[in-house]
Formats: sequence, C-alpha cells, structure tokens
Amino acid sequence: MLWQEDKKAAPFSVPDTVADLSFSLISKQVPLDHAQQLSDELLKILPWIADEPRAGIHMIHGATTGNGWNRPEGDYEDACIYLSKRSKMQIRMPKTRYEDMNALIGKTIQLNGHDVTFGEYQIKPFTPLGTLFCRYAIVGDNETEDQFVGRVAGNLKAMGINLTKALCGMGHTFKMAKGPTRTMSIMVADLDPEDAVTLQVNGIGEGRKAGFGLFIAHKGIKAVGDMSEMQHFDGT
Repeated sequence: MLWQEDKKAAPFSVPDTVADLSFSLISKQVPLDHAQQLSDELLKILPWIADEPRAGIHMIHGATTGNGWNRPEGDYEDACIYLSKRSKMQIRMPKTRYEDMNALIGKTIQLNGHDVTFGEYQIKPFTPLGTLFCRYAIVGDNETEDQFVGRVAGNLKAMGINLTKALCGMGHTFKMAKGPTRTMSIMVADLDPEDAVTLQVNGIGEGRKAGFGLFIAHKGIKAVGDMSEMQHFDGT
C-alpha cells in the first residue's frame, strides 16, 4: 500500500531586497502638484538615485480618509496638501542602498517655498497580499481607459504576471519638466504573493523617480467598488 499526503506549500516569505523607507517629515504643507520639484530636490542631495533602477520616490500625501488618501479636489496651481506631525513620505530603495539614504536625515528642501525636513526612517517591507494600488500611472495623451488597461496587462505579462482583475480610477495631470503629464490610478487584484512582490519591485511605465507607476498595498477592492465593476482578463 502507498499513501502519500499532499505536501503543504511552504509559507511565502517576502524577500527583503527592496522595500519602502518611510521618512518622518517636519512640514506644515506642500504644493498639491509637487512631483517634479520633490524629485529634483532629492536628486540634488542623492544624485545616484537617478541611476538606481529599483529606486522610486513616492509623492507626499496628507491624512488618510476612510481606506486611503483623498487628493484635494481639482488641480489648482496654488493648492496645497496640509500635513500633520505624523506625516510620512516613502522612498522605494534596494537594501544595498539603505545606508546611503542616511544622508537625507536632517536635510531640508523647499517645495514652492514650503520647507520640508526629513527625519529618521522606518523600513516597510512589501506586502504579499493580492490587491495593489497605483495612485498615478502615466497614460498617453490620446490613450483610452481600455487601451491603458490593455497596456498594463501587457507590462505585467512581460514580468510573468497574468492579470485577471483590474479597476481604473481618477485621472490627474501634473506639470512636469517635459510638459503636462496625464495619469490614471489603477487597482489590480487576485495576485499571487510572488506576483504581488514582483509588481511592487518593478512598477509600471515611466517616471518612478517622480512617484509614477509605483504600486502599494490596498485593503481590498470592495472599498472602491463592487467586484462586478472590475475588468476581467483571460491572460491572452
């Protein structure tokens, strides 16, 4: 007689090769549209970030409302994001560069006249959970939502990830050095743990040094819409 029990899959362990460094901030407010300025100022202090392919500079966000940060209505030139003493900003970085990031601690930059001072940072490992959210992914001037989602599916397929569920959200336009840059948010769901980490490491599209194309953890798709609203893919 032969009796073999099914082997249980080993629990997935998130690799620590890349993570988000969450810096405390001392600042009362920052411009709503600060992607270009923040990137430029940080690269003055840490110029090597420009050549670090896995580095990403998240934009600064205000207090959370409900399940996530709510961007102020409109894209006004003088609009600001008001910050609290608990405000943070994150910089995505490979582990081999953590020590180099200490050079940012205590530094002060200006964003449209507003001082922003960086404090100590904490390491935030990537999530293995299957629902991820990208606040700002760059879209083409004439790219439709369906075309955008199709392109994202192709990007993920190139990483070995089969996208099965995706939901687009609001779009915004940023003033960048190369001109106005359109973005759209996108949430993806039902990822395997390995795929979730791969997507966080790689991101999608251009502009990760200014906060574009970076995926973060999300509590769940039901917070933004019913599952029936999601686009489904068959992987082809």
